[in-house]
Amino acid sequence: MAKWVVVAKAAGELQGELMRGLLEAQGVRVYLSVEGAARAIGITAGPLGEVDIMVPEEELEDARDIIRRYRAGEFEES
Repeated sequence: MAKWVVVAKAAGELQGELMRGLLEAQGVRVYLSVEGAARAIGITAGPLGEVDIMVPEEELEDARDIIRRYRAGEFEES
């Protein structure tokens, strides 16, 4: 069974879903972890609204590289 580790944090579920889509499009498995209380009462901002973007430990380096390339603008269309 894979050990899941946090590769990044997102400021809310929408940003988390965008990062999930990016990583999954590159073949990386992703699990989003949201604080249970935050989801139950609808908190979407601040520390309780953060989403942990988790990947299997063996895919961590690939995920970090994809996120680095995304932040550098390598996935933008001209």
